[in-house]
Amino acid sequence: MTSAWELLLPAASAPARARGRALQAALRDAVRSGRLAPGTRLPSSRDLAGDLGVSRGLVTEAYEQLTAEGYLRSGQGAGTWVGEAVRAARPRTRDLAPRPAGDRVDFVPGTPDLSLFPRAAWAAAQRSVLTDLPHEGLGYPDPRGLPRLRTALAELLSRRRGVVADPERVVVVSGVAQATALLAGVLHARGWRTAGVEDPGSPQHCALYASAGVGTVPLPLDDEGLALGPLRASGVRAVVTTPAHQFPTGIAYSARRRAELLDWARSVDGLVLEDDYDGDFRYDRAPVGALQGLDPEHVAYTGSVSKSLAPGLRLGWLLVPDWLADDVVERKRTTDLGHPALDQALFARFVERGDYDRQLRVCQRAYRERRDALVDALAEHFPGSRVTGIAAGLHAIATLPERYGPEERFLARVTGAGVAVRPLAAYGHGVAGGPAAGKEVRLVLGYAPLTPGRIRAGVERMAEAV
Repeated sequence: MTSAWELLLPAASAPARARGRALQAALRDAVRSGRLAPGTRLPSSRDLAGDLGVSRGLVTEAYEQLTAEGYLRSGQGAGTWVGEAVRAARPRTRDLAPRPAGDRVDFVPGTPDLSLFPRAAWAAAQRSVLTDLPHEGLGYPDPRGLPRLRTALAELLSRRRGVVADPERVVVVSGVAQATALLAGVLHARGWRTAGVEDPGSPQHCALYASAGVGTVPLPLDDEGLALGPLRASGVRAVVTTPAHQFPTGIAYSARRRAELLDWARSVDGLVLEDDYDGDFRYDRAPVGALQGLDPEHVAYTGSVSKSLAPGLRLGWLLVPDWLADDVVERKRTTDLGHPALDQALFARFVERGDYDRQLRVCQRAYRERRDALVDALAEHFPGSRVTGIAAGLHAIATLPERYGPEERFLARVTGAGVAVRPLAAYGHGVAGGPAAGKEVRLVLGYAPLTPGRIRAGVERMAEAV
Protein backbone atom coordinates (compact mmCIF):
# COMPACT_ATOMS: atom_id res chain seq x y z
CA MET A 1 0.00 0.00 0.00
CA THR A 2 1.33 3.46 -0.88
CA SER A 3 1.68 6.11 1.83
CA ALA A 4 -1.22 8.08 0.31
CA TRP A 5 -3.62 5.27 1.24
CA GLU A 6 -2.09 4.41 4.59
CA LEU A 7 -3.98 7.39 6.03
CA LEU A 8 -7.16 5.31 5.57
CA LEU A 9 -5.96 2.44 7.80
CA PRO A 10 -7.38 3.92 11.07
CA ALA A 11 -10.82 4.07 9.44
CA ALA A 12 -10.54 0.42 8.39
CA SER A 13 -9.89 -0.57 12.02
CA ALA A 14 -12.95 1.28 13.34
CA PRO A 15 -15.82 -0.75 14.88
CA ALA A 16 -17.83 -2.57 12.23
CA ARG A 17 -20.93 -0.39 12.51
CA ALA A 18 -18.93 2.85 12.20
CA ARG A 19 -16.43 1.63 9.59
CA GLY A 20 -18.29 2.95 6.55
CA ARG A 21 -18.75 6.46 8.01
CA ALA A 22 -15.14 6.46 9.21
CA LEU A 23 -13.85 5.56 5.74
CA GLN A 24 -15.94 8.29 4.12
CA ALA A 25 -14.73 10.86 6.66
CA ALA A 26 -11.09 9.87 6.17
CA LEU A 27 -11.35 10.15 2.39
CA ARG A 28 -13.20 13.47 2.64
CA ASP A 29 -10.56 14.88 5.00
CA ALA A 30 -7.72 13.71 2.76
CA VAL A 31 -9.24 15.52 -0.23
CA ARG A 32 -10.04 18.69 1.74
CA SER A 33 -6.55 18.90 3.21
CA GLY A 34 -4.85 18.42 -0.14
CA ARG A 35 -3.16 15.16 0.80
CA LEU A 36 -5.09 13.70 -2.11
CA ALA A 37 -4.58 16.35 -4.79
CA PRO A 38 -7.15 17.18 -7.49
CA GLY A 39 -6.77 14.82 -10.44
CA THR A 40 -5.40 11.96 -8.36
CA ARG A 41 -6.67 8.58 -9.57
CA LEU A 42 -8.00 6.35 -6.81
CA PRO A 43 -7.47 2.60 -6.71
CA SER A 44 -10.33 0.44 -7.86
CA SER A 45 -12.82 -0.47 -5.17
CA ARG A 46 -11.59 -4.08 -5.31
CA ASP A 47 -7.93 -3.14 -4.88
CA LEU A 48 -8.53 -0.62 -2.08
CA ALA A 49 -10.80 -3.04 -0.22
CA GLY A 50 -8.09 -5.69 -0.43
CA ASP A 51 -5.42 -3.30 0.83
CA LEU A 52 -7.55 -2.15 3.76
CA GLY A 53 -9.01 -5.52 4.60
CA VAL A 54 -12.61 -4.37 4.30
CA SER A 55 -15.50 -5.40 2.09
CA ARG A 56 -15.60 -4.12 -1.47
CA GLY A 57 -19.16 -2.87 -0.85
CA LEU A 58 -17.87 -0.56 1.91
CA VAL A 59 -15.41 1.07 -0.48
CA THR A 60 -17.96 1.27 -3.30
CA GLU A 61 -20.45 3.01 -1.00
CA ALA A 62 -17.78 5.50 0.11
CA TYR A 63 -16.83 6.30 -3.49
CA GLU A 64 -20.48 6.81 -4.45
CA GLN A 65 -21.17 9.08 -1.49
CA LEU A 66 -18.15 11.31 -2.07
CA THR A 67 -18.89 11.43 -5.80
CA ALA A 68 -22.40 12.68 -5.01
CA GLU A 69 -20.92 15.35 -2.73
CA GLY A 70 -18.43 16.53 -5.38
CA TYR A 71 -15.23 15.36 -3.73
CA LEU A 72 -14.68 12.60 -6.34
CA ARG A 73 -15.62 12.17 -10.00
CA SER A 74 -16.02 9.02 -12.02
CA GLY A 75 -16.89 7.93 -15.53
CA GLN A 76 -18.07 4.71 -17.06
CA GLY A 77 -14.99 2.51 -17.30
CA ALA A 78 -12.68 5.47 -16.56
CA GLY A 79 -12.08 4.90 -12.87
CA THR A 80 -12.51 7.26 -9.91
CA TRP A 81 -10.58 10.49 -9.51
CA VAL A 82 -10.27 13.34 -6.95
CA GLY A 83 -12.53 16.19 -8.13
CA GLU A 84 -11.18 19.46 -9.45
CA ALA A 85 -13.62 21.66 -7.49
CA VAL A 86 -12.10 20.94 -4.08
CA ARG A 87 -9.54 23.34 -2.68
CA ALA A 88 -7.51 22.75 0.44
CA ALA A 89 -8.38 25.06 3.34
CA ARG A 90 -5.74 27.63 4.14
CA PRO A 91 -4.23 27.00 7.55
CA ARG A 92 -4.82 29.77 10.04
CA THR A 93 -1.73 31.40 11.45
CA ARG A 94 -1.70 31.74 15.21
CA ASP A 95 0.49 33.68 17.56
CA LEU A 96 2.20 30.95 19.52
CA ALA A 97 4.21 33.34 21.69
CA PRO A 98 3.87 32.50 25.37
CA ARG A 99 1.23 34.47 27.22
CA PRO A 100 2.38 36.83 29.96
CA ALA A 101 2.20 35.70 33.54
CA GLY A 102 -1.15 35.93 35.27
CA ASP A 103 -0.20 38.88 37.47
CA ARG A 104 -1.37 41.51 34.95
CA VAL A 105 -3.68 44.13 36.47
CA ASP A 106 -6.38 45.23 34.03
CA PHE A 107 -8.02 48.64 34.56
CA VAL A 108 -9.62 48.78 31.08
CA PRO A 109 -13.32 49.57 31.66
CA GLY A 110 -16.29 47.64 30.37
CA THR A 111 -16.36 44.36 32.30
CA PRO A 112 -18.18 43.66 35.57
CA ASP A 113 -17.02 41.18 38.21
CA LEU A 114 -18.21 37.91 36.70
CA SER A 115 -17.58 36.08 39.98
CA LEU A 116 -20.59 37.94 41.41
CA PHE A 117 -22.94 36.12 39.05
CA PRO A 118 -25.62 34.49 41.26
CA ARG A 119 -25.13 30.90 40.12
CA ALA A 120 -27.28 29.26 42.80
CA ALA A 121 -30.26 31.59 42.32
CA TRP A 122 -29.94 31.38 38.54
CA ALA A 123 -29.82 27.56 38.63
CA ALA A 124 -32.90 27.46 40.89
CA ALA A 125 -34.77 29.73 38.50
CA GLN A 126 -33.72 27.57 35.57
CA ARG A 127 -34.97 24.38 37.21
CA SER A 128 -38.28 26.01 38.06
CA VAL A 129 -38.77 27.34 34.54
CA LEU A 130 -37.97 23.99 32.92
CA THR A 131 -40.50 22.34 35.22
CA ASP A 132 -43.31 24.85 34.76
CA LEU A 133 -42.96 26.02 31.16
CA PRO A 134 -45.76 24.53 29.01
CA HIS A 135 -44.81 22.76 25.79
CA GLU A 136 -46.19 25.57 23.65
CA GLY A 137 -43.82 27.95 25.45
CA LEU A 138 -40.97 26.38 23.46
CA GLY A 139 -42.37 27.54 20.12
CA TYR A 140 -41.34 30.64 18.21
CA PRO A 141 -41.69 33.55 20.67
CA ASP A 142 -43.37 36.89 20.11
CA PRO A 143 -40.61 39.01 18.49
CA ARG A 144 -41.31 41.72 21.08
CA GLY A 145 -40.54 39.25 23.86
CA LEU A 146 -42.56 37.03 26.18
CA PRO A 147 -45.50 38.98 27.66
CA ARG A 148 -44.47 37.74 31.11
CA LEU A 149 -40.98 39.23 30.79
CA ARG A 150 -42.15 42.47 29.20
CA THR A 151 -44.59 42.95 32.09
CA ALA A 152 -41.86 42.23 34.65
CA LEU A 153 -39.46 44.61 32.92
CA ALA A 154 -42.06 47.36 32.69
CA GLU A 155 -42.59 47.19 36.47
CA LEU A 156 -38.86 46.98 37.20
CA LEU A 157 -37.85 49.87 34.95
CA SER A 158 -40.73 52.09 36.09
CA ARG A 159 -39.78 51.51 39.71
CA ARG A 160 -36.00 51.71 39.44
CA ARG A 161 -35.37 54.01 36.47
CA GLY A 162 -38.51 56.16 36.27
CA VAL A 163 -39.31 55.27 32.68
CA VAL A 164 -42.73 55.20 31.02
CA ALA A 165 -42.73 51.45 30.53
CA ASP A 166 -45.98 50.12 29.16
CA PRO A 167 -45.25 46.45 28.29
CA GLU A 168 -46.32 47.23 24.72
CA ARG A 169 -43.34 49.60 24.42
CA VAL A 170 -40.82 46.98 25.57
CA VAL A 171 -38.85 44.90 23.08
CA VAL A 172 -36.56 42.19 24.47
CA VAL A 173 -33.19 42.24 22.68
CA SER A 174 -29.79 40.60 22.89
CA GLY A 175 -28.11 43.53 24.56
CA VAL A 176 -27.68 47.24 23.86
CA ALA A 177 -25.73 46.46 20.70
CA GLN A 178 -28.75 44.82 19.06
CA ALA A 179 -31.05 47.58 20.31
CA THR A 180 -28.80 50.17 18.66
CA ALA A 181 -28.54 48.16 15.44
CA LEU A 182 -32.32 47.74 15.25
CA LEU A 183 -32.92 51.45 15.69
CA ALA A 184 -30.20 52.36 13.22
CA GLY A 185 -31.73 50.06 10.62
CA VAL A 186 -35.20 51.48 11.14
CA LEU A 187 -33.95 55.07 10.90
CA HIS A 188 -32.02 54.28 7.74
CA ALA A 189 -35.14 52.75 6.19
CA ARG A 190 -36.95 56.01 6.99
CA GLY A 191 -34.30 58.02 5.17
CA TRP A 192 -32.25 59.22 8.17
CA ARG A 193 -28.60 59.10 7.11
CA THR A 194 -26.73 60.63 10.07
CA ALA A 195 -26.83 60.48 13.86
CA GLY A 196 -24.95 62.42 16.49
CA VAL A 197 -22.69 60.69 19.01
CA GLU A 198 -21.02 61.98 22.15
CA ASP A 199 -17.35 62.95 21.84
CA PRO A 200 -15.72 61.42 23.82
CA GLY A 201 -18.01 58.42 23.79
CA SER A 202 -18.38 54.72 23.18
CA PRO A 203 -16.69 53.55 19.95
CA GLN A 204 -19.37 50.89 19.45
CA HIS A 205 -22.06 53.49 18.75
CA CYS A 206 -20.27 54.65 15.60
CA ALA A 207 -19.62 51.09 14.43
CA LEU A 208 -23.20 49.95 14.96
CA TYR A 209 -24.69 52.89 13.08
CA ALA A 210 -22.17 52.50 10.28
CA SER A 211 -23.17 48.85 9.86
CA ALA A 212 -26.72 50.05 9.11
CA GLY A 213 -25.54 52.67 6.62
CA VAL A 214 -26.00 55.59 9.00
CA GLY A 215 -23.09 57.99 9.40
CA THR A 216 -22.17 59.52 12.75
CA VAL A 217 -21.34 63.11 13.68
CA PRO A 218 -19.14 63.51 16.79
CA LEU A 219 -20.55 66.15 19.14
CA PRO A 220 -18.59 67.67 22.03
CA LEU A 221 -19.54 67.82 25.70
CA ASP A 222 -19.37 70.55 28.30
CA ASP A 223 -19.72 70.37 32.07
CA GLU A 224 -23.48 69.77 31.87
CA GLY A 225 -23.59 67.15 29.12
CA LEU A 226 -23.90 67.27 25.35
CA ALA A 227 -23.18 70.81 24.12
CA LEU A 228 -26.36 72.20 22.52
CA GLY A 229 -24.76 74.67 20.10
CA PRO A 230 -22.85 72.08 18.06
CA LEU A 231 -25.85 69.74 18.23
CA ARG A 232 -28.16 72.33 16.69
CA ALA A 233 -25.58 73.24 14.05
CA SER A 234 -24.97 69.61 13.06
CA GLY A 235 -28.28 69.13 11.28
CA VAL A 236 -28.84 65.65 12.73
CA ARG A 237 -32.25 64.51 13.95
CA ALA A 238 -31.03 61.57 16.05
CA VAL A 239 -28.42 61.57 18.79
CA VAL A 240 -27.00 58.84 21.03
CA THR A 241 -26.50 59.80 24.68
CA THR A 242 -25.52 58.35 28.06
CA PRO A 243 -27.15 60.99 30.30
CA ALA A 244 -27.26 59.12 33.64
CA HIS A 245 -23.49 58.53 33.68
CA GLN A 246 -21.79 59.73 30.51
CA PHE A 247 -19.31 57.28 29.07
CA PRO A 248 -16.46 57.76 29.60
CA THR A 249 -16.29 61.13 31.43
CA GLY A 250 -18.68 60.05 34.20
CA ILE A 251 -20.72 63.27 34.31
CA ALA A 252 -24.48 63.14 34.84
CA TYR A 253 -26.38 65.47 32.53
CA SER A 254 -27.74 68.44 34.48
CA ALA A 255 -31.49 68.95 34.78
CA ARG A 256 -31.20 72.02 32.57
CA ARG A 257 -29.31 70.15 29.86
CA ARG A 258 -31.77 67.25 29.92
CA ALA A 259 -34.63 69.71 29.35
CA GLU A 260 -32.71 71.50 26.58
CA LEU A 261 -31.95 68.22 24.86
CA LEU A 262 -35.62 67.29 24.82
CA ASP A 263 -36.57 70.74 23.54
CA TRP A 264 -34.14 70.21 20.67
CA ALA A 265 -35.63 66.77 19.86
CA ARG A 266 -39.15 68.25 19.74
CA SER A 267 -38.05 71.17 17.58
CA VAL A 268 -36.58 68.90 14.88
CA ASP A 269 -39.09 66.06 15.33
CA GLY A 270 -36.08 63.99 16.28
CA LEU A 271 -35.03 61.10 18.49
CA VAL A 272 -32.71 60.71 21.45
CA LEU A 273 -31.30 57.21 21.98
CA GLU A 274 -30.65 56.84 25.71
CA ASP A 275 -28.04 54.18 26.47
CA ASP A 276 -28.53 53.47 30.18
CA TYR A 277 -25.56 51.11 30.38
CA ASP A 278 -24.94 51.36 34.14
CA GLY A 279 -27.74 53.58 35.46
CA ASP A 280 -28.49 51.35 38.44
CA PHE A 281 -25.11 51.98 40.03
CA ARG A 282 -25.14 55.24 41.94
CA TYR A 283 -23.34 55.62 45.28
CA ASP A 284 -24.02 59.09 46.67
CA ARG A 285 -27.82 59.09 46.36
CA ALA A 286 -30.64 57.43 44.44
CA PRO A 287 -29.84 56.90 40.73
CA VAL A 288 -30.79 59.71 38.38
CA GLY A 289 -34.03 58.81 36.63
CA ALA A 290 -34.03 58.01 32.94
CA LEU A 291 -34.46 60.77 30.37
CA GLN A 292 -37.16 58.70 28.66
CA GLY A 293 -39.59 59.32 31.51
CA LEU A 294 -39.76 63.01 30.53
CA ASP A 295 -40.75 62.44 26.90
CA PRO A 296 -41.30 58.82 25.81
CA GLU A 297 -42.23 59.86 22.25
CA HIS A 298 -38.85 61.47 21.59
CA VAL A 299 -36.58 59.11 23.54
CA ALA A 300 -35.75 55.47 22.83
CA TYR A 301 -34.39 53.86 25.99
CA THR A 302 -32.13 50.81 26.15
CA GLY A 303 -30.34 48.84 28.85
CA SER A 304 -29.18 45.32 29.62
CA VAL A 305 -27.97 42.89 32.27
CA SER A 306 -24.38 43.06 30.99
CA LYS A 307 -23.12 45.02 34.01
CA SER A 308 -25.53 43.66 36.64
CA LEU A 309 -25.35 39.93 35.77
CA ALA A 310 -23.05 39.05 32.87
CA PRO A 311 -22.53 40.23 29.28
CA GLY A 312 -22.50 36.61 28.11
CA LEU A 313 -26.24 36.33 28.76
CA ARG A 314 -26.90 38.66 25.79
CA LEU A 315 -30.10 39.96 27.32
CA GLY A 316 -31.42 43.51 27.24
CA TRP A 317 -34.43 45.71 26.53
CA LEU A 318 -35.47 48.53 24.26
CA LEU A 319 -38.34 50.93 24.96
CA VAL A 320 -39.42 52.65 21.77
CA PRO A 321 -41.73 55.56 20.93
CA ASP A 322 -45.08 54.47 19.60
CA TRP A 323 -44.30 55.81 16.12
CA LEU A 324 -41.29 53.49 15.81
CA ALA A 325 -42.63 50.41 17.60
CA ASP A 326 -44.05 48.47 14.65
CA ASP A 327 -40.95 49.02 12.51
CA VAL A 328 -38.60 47.95 15.30
CA VAL A 329 -40.63 44.82 16.09
CA GLU A 330 -40.73 43.82 12.42
CA ARG A 331 -36.98 44.29 12.09
CA LYS A 332 -36.44 42.23 15.24
CA ARG A 333 -38.63 39.48 13.78
CA THR A 334 -36.72 39.34 10.49
CA THR A 335 -33.37 39.53 12.30
CA ASP A 336 -33.68 36.51 14.60
CA LEU A 337 -37.38 35.53 15.04
CA GLY A 338 -37.24 36.66 18.67
CA HIS A 339 -35.06 36.20 21.73
CA PRO A 340 -34.69 32.63 23.14
CA ALA A 341 -37.87 31.76 25.05
CA LEU A 342 -36.18 29.82 27.86
CA ASP A 343 -33.83 32.69 28.66
CA GLN A 344 -36.74 35.12 28.72
CA ALA A 345 -38.86 32.95 31.01
CA LEU A 346 -35.89 32.43 33.32
CA PHE A 347 -35.13 36.15 33.64
CA ALA A 348 -38.81 36.95 34.12
CA ARG A 349 -38.91 34.61 37.11
CA PHE A 350 -35.64 36.10 38.38
CA VAL A 351 -37.15 39.58 38.31
CA GLU A 352 -40.57 38.58 39.70
CA ARG A 353 -39.12 36.85 42.77
CA GLY A 354 -36.87 39.80 43.69
CA ASP A 355 -33.64 37.98 42.82
CA TYR A 356 -32.60 40.72 40.41
CA ASP A 357 -33.06 43.46 43.03
CA ARG A 358 -30.96 41.42 45.45
CA GLN A 359 -28.26 41.01 42.81
CA LEU A 360 -28.15 44.76 42.23
CA ARG A 361 -27.69 45.36 45.96
CA VAL A 362 -24.81 42.87 46.08
CA CYS A 363 -23.12 44.55 43.12
CA GLN A 364 -23.62 48.06 44.51
CA ARG A 365 -21.93 47.15 47.80
CA ALA A 366 -19.02 45.45 46.06
CA TYR A 367 -18.44 48.17 43.49
CA ARG A 368 -18.70 51.00 46.00
CA GLU A 369 -15.99 49.33 48.09
CA ARG A 370 -13.79 49.01 45.02
CA ARG A 371 -14.37 52.59 43.99
CA ASP A 372 -13.30 53.73 47.45
CA ALA A 373 -10.19 51.54 47.26
CA LEU A 374 -9.25 53.12 43.91
CA VAL A 375 -9.72 56.67 45.18
CA ASP A 376 -7.66 55.98 48.32
CA ALA A 377 -4.88 54.26 46.37
CA LEU A 378 -4.59 57.12 43.89
CA ALA A 379 -4.45 59.67 46.71
CA GLU A 380 -1.66 57.68 48.37
CA HIS A 381 0.50 56.86 45.34
CA PHE A 382 -0.25 59.79 43.03
CA PRO A 383 -0.48 62.85 45.29
CA GLY A 384 -2.24 65.77 43.67
CA SER A 385 -4.28 63.64 41.29
CA ARG A 386 -7.99 64.41 40.67
CA VAL A 387 -10.57 61.65 40.44
CA THR A 388 -13.92 62.42 38.81
CA GLY A 389 -16.98 60.50 37.68
CA ILE A 390 -16.99 58.49 40.89
CA ALA A 391 -20.58 59.14 42.00
CA ALA A 392 -21.84 56.32 39.80
CA GLY A 393 -20.88 53.56 37.43
CA LEU A 394 -18.00 51.10 37.24
CA HIS A 395 -15.12 53.34 36.21
CA ALA A 396 -13.54 56.67 37.14
CA ILE A 397 -11.45 59.36 35.44
CA ALA A 398 -8.07 59.95 37.04
CA THR A 399 -6.19 63.13 36.08
CA LEU A 400 -2.57 62.88 37.21
CA PRO A 401 -0.28 65.91 37.67
CA GLU A 402 2.03 67.00 34.85
CA ARG A 403 5.08 65.53 36.57
CA TYR A 404 3.88 62.04 35.62
CA GLY A 405 3.70 62.91 31.91
CA PRO A 406 4.00 63.00 29.07
CA GLU A 407 1.09 60.62 28.64
CA GLU A 408 2.74 58.45 25.96
CA ARG A 409 5.73 57.75 28.20
CA PHE A 410 3.47 57.05 31.19
CA LEU A 411 1.41 54.54 29.21
CA ALA A 412 4.49 52.78 27.88
CA ARG A 413 5.98 52.41 31.34
CA VAL A 414 2.88 51.11 33.12
CA THR A 415 2.15 48.71 30.26
CA GLY A 416 5.67 47.37 30.59
CA ALA A 417 5.02 46.89 34.30
CA GLY A 418 2.02 44.66 33.59
CA VAL A 419 -0.78 47.20 34.15
CA ALA A 420 -3.40 47.70 31.44
CA VAL A 421 -4.86 51.21 31.34
CA ARG A 422 -6.60 53.28 28.71
CA PRO A 423 -6.27 57.06 28.31
CA LEU A 424 -9.32 59.30 28.03
CA ALA A 425 -8.06 60.39 24.61
CA ALA A 426 -8.70 56.86 23.30
CA TYR A 427 -12.45 57.53 23.46
CA GLY A 428 -12.39 60.76 21.47
CA HIS A 429 -13.54 60.65 17.84
CA GLY A 430 -10.99 63.29 16.90
CA VAL A 431 -13.36 65.47 14.88
CA ALA A 432 -15.61 67.49 17.14
CA GLY A 433 -13.15 68.44 19.81
CA GLY A 434 -12.69 65.29 21.82
CA PRO A 435 -10.33 65.25 24.80
CA ALA A 436 -7.53 67.63 23.99
CA ALA A 437 -3.97 66.45 24.38
CA GLY A 438 -2.25 68.15 27.30
CA LYS A 439 0.57 67.70 29.73
CA GLU A 440 -1.61 65.97 32.30
CA VAL A 441 -2.16 62.23 32.21
CA ARG A 442 -5.88 61.43 32.02
CA LEU A 443 -6.92 57.82 32.47
CA VAL A 444 -10.21 55.92 32.38
CA LEU A 445 -9.87 53.33 35.14
CA GLY A 446 -12.35 50.46 35.35
CA TYR A 447 -12.44 48.91 38.79
CA ALA A 448 -15.42 46.54 38.78
CA PRO A 449 -13.67 43.18 38.15
CA LEU A 450 -10.79 43.86 40.57
CA THR A 451 -10.76 43.15 44.28
CA PRO A 452 -9.74 46.04 46.54
CA GLY A 453 -6.40 44.31 47.07
CA ARG A 454 -5.74 44.04 43.34
CA ILE A 455 -6.74 47.66 42.86
CA ARG A 456 -4.26 48.84 45.46
CA ALA A 457 -1.54 46.59 44.02
CA GLY A 458 -2.20 47.86 40.50
CA VAL A 459 -2.03 51.52 41.46
CA GLU A 460 1.15 50.92 43.47
CA ARG A 461 2.70 49.14 40.49
CA MET A 462 1.86 52.11 38.24
CA ALA A 463 3.50 54.48 40.69
CA GLU A 464 6.64 52.34 40.84
CA ALA A 465 6.80 52.22 37.04
CA VAL A 466 6.81 56.01 36.64
